[in-house]
Amino acid sequence: MSSVIFYEKPGCTGNARQKALLREAGHEVEARNLLVHPWTAGALRSFFGGRPVAEWFNTSAPRIKSGEVSPQTLDEAAALALMLAEPLLIRRPLIECDGRRECGFDAAIERWLAVAQPAGDREGCPRNGAHAAHEPHACPSPASPAAGAA
Repeated sequence: MSSVIFYEKPGCTGNARQKALLREAGHEVEARNLLVHPWTAGALRSFFGGRPVAEWFNTSAPRIKSGEVSPQTLDEAAALALMLAEPLLIRRPLIECDGRRECGFDAAIERWLAVAQPAGDREGCPRNGAHAAHEPHACPSPASPAAGAA
């Protein structure tokens, strides 16, 4: 199939599940650490296409969940500045394949990359909600060894 560059948060179980689906579909996956990549506003912006600014954000990020950051109130420049300063705010994964760039892992991404996905939440963190009882601890923090460069 294709070679996919997959920008992830190392240690994220959701990203691990998404990479496995891509590999099962026959893709070669090159994982990169989204948190330490040397982003520029232009490079980061290229992954969001025509999506509204609010869809650029990781809704599981602590500052968004707490209400400290409200993506719906931000313009493009403010959103990019926040994400460059705090990459945990970036919606994951960022995917690059055959000259195309996208964010997230929704049904459109699955069609594009011919991924067979069982019904259910494609992007949500499995550590939230029903899984919390089985995995009560948060993912490794960005400073932990598991979050090193990929």
